[in-house]
Amino acid sequence: MSKDQDAAGAMSFIFEAGVLKRAARTGWWFAGVKHPESIAEHSFRTAVIGMMLAAMEGADPARVSMLCVLHDTQETRITDIPHIAKRYLTAAPNTAVTADQVADCPPAVADVITAAVAEYEAGETLEAVVARDADKLECLVQAVEYRQQGVSDVQRWIDSSRDALKTASAHRLADVALTSGSMPWLHRPTAK
Repeated sequence: MSKDQDAAGAMSFIFEAGVLKRAARTGWWFAGVKHPESIAEHSFRTAVIGMMLAAMEGADPARVSMLCVLHDTQETRITDIPHIAKRYLTAAPNTAVTADQVADCPPAVADVITAAVAEYEAGETLEAVVARDADKLECLVQAVEYRQQGVSDVQRWIDSSRDALKTASAHRLADVALTSGSMPWLHRPTAK
């Protein structure tokens, strides 16, 4: 593969990833959210949460953040399928979608991305467990924010997300999220 082909393949994936900025997280429509967050917005905060959880749990923060950033990239092709729809649809495995997405990327790029997605999907390493907790905790936090904005039917997202958490740190953060509200950072005095 020529350098120009490598660059074109890499840019193809970059442009495709940009679709996530416009694609909505569809499950929130069932809760009555008219304009839900995008998949990219979810992935960004998931990566921030993942980095923090990794530090708290003794995992590699950079690795966890990468797993979090890539965990939903397949949704450019298969969309964000709500849980109710998964009863009736069978999507290709995320690892297969990722392999297609990066097929034209430089081999080093394709290897990094496919390995990260495979690790996340297997869920066996500490980093994958923490990344999955970050995904669920971000959903819980988003539900808390939507509830504070007047969306009343979010408890099932809170409950299912909380039930899926594995790490002690994620449980502690969930407890605080459920009792503190989303704006304590705004009311803290500034450091002098």
